[in-house]
Amino acid sequence: MNKNQIHGMATDLVGQVQEKTGQIIGNPSQELKGVQKQISGKAEEKLGDVKEAVKNVHDAMAAAVKAL
Repeated sequence: MNKNQIHGMATDLVGQVQEKTGQIIGNPSQELKGVQKQISGKAEEKLGDVKEAVKNVHDAMAAAVKAL
């Protein structure tokens, strides 16, 4: 797990809390900000997933080259 995945999950969670808080207190602006944070968090988490996949491919290729 890399820092983008962790930060993305945290941002998504904060956004969920902010959205729910906005719903409870009847503040559509807070709800929207929460949804925006969730989208941002999920995007960052996906970026982390891609970075992790690239790292795994790189490591596998390096191991294959060493085996030759």
